[in-house]
Amino acid sequence: MAKKPSQRRGEHSARPFRMVEIYLDGLTAEQRSANTIAAYRRDLIDFGKFSTSRNRTPEDASIDIVRAYLKRLDDLGQSPKTVARRLSSLRQFFRFLFAEGERQDDPTRMLDSPKVGRSLPKYLSEGDVDALLEAAHDRAVDASKDKPLRPAEGARIKALIEILYATGLRVSELVGLPLSALNVDEGVLIVKGKGGKERMVPLSEPAIEAIESYRHVRNHFLPKGSVASGAQRYLFPSRAAEGHLTRARFGQILKELAMEAGLNPRRVSPHVLRHSFASHLLAHGADLRTLQQMLGHADISTTQIYTHVLEDRLKRLVETAHPMARR
Repeated sequence: MAKKPSQRRGEHSARPFRMVEIYLDGLTAEQRSANTIAAYRRDLIDFGKFSTSRNRTPEDASIDIVRAYLKRLDDLGQSPKTVARRLSSLRQFFRFLFAEGERQDDPTRMLDSPKVGRSLPKYLSEGDVDALLEAAHDRAVDASKDKPLRPAEGARIKALIEILYATGLRVSELVGLPLSALNVDEGVLIVKGKGGKERMVPLSEPAIEAIESYRHVRNHFLPKGSVASGAQRYLFPSRAAEGHLTRARFGQILKELAMEAGLNPRRVSPHVLRHSFASHLLAHGADLRTLQQMLGHADISTTQIYTHVLEDRLKRLVETAHPMARR
């Protein structure tokens, strides 16, 4: 005998997101980053709430429910990029269900992702980066009774900016750097990126000097009981629950420094500095393959967002080197 909708609703309300949690536990076991898992959780819980409002659990959703969900996102004014990301989260979830035998079909298989235009990365000029570093230097030498930690804070932010601008690390990679990643004698960092993949990234001389200066004041940022909390193992320790400087706090400090440097803080973020590193490196002669390795991109197609810089460089090369151009 078929169950009535009201009966099914009662069943679903007990643990409506059971398979979502199992799926997310699997991502944790695969050592996906906390940010990636948090993003999947937000997307799938939102879809789960939509599904249960239609008397279905997320894993039982039909293609019509998925279509209705995507339409609702569009009606709410979500950008094509956001809708495409939500659909991508659903695809991964339903592929997991199919592989585990929880479903006999994939309701997202026949759905097309919305077309998303790729915007050019925002980056700072070399002069803007110099201004940020100069502002950090001013902090490092600005000792006062009112702000006794200001020199230490200046040394830390200068080290952070120099490393980021020299290596193009992701902000999560930067703030979570363990002390063991640093090899000053060789002038390199051993960075563990997405999927646990390690890569070796060279440091510039200014970055090495900034790190050495910061290490003299690093103890100022170690919380009490740092050995127990695990903060001792990080290059940039803090009182945060993670044991190291958080992404949010670094972004906040960077915006404060941008104002001191006379820059619009809305134009400055850790990710913009990563873009600046990549754009300036290409402008000065680096190739895409080298840049791909430095940035830790698994696929060179991701690195190709910077080809606008190569196009400008090629244009200048033709204008200056081609015999017809000289004429």
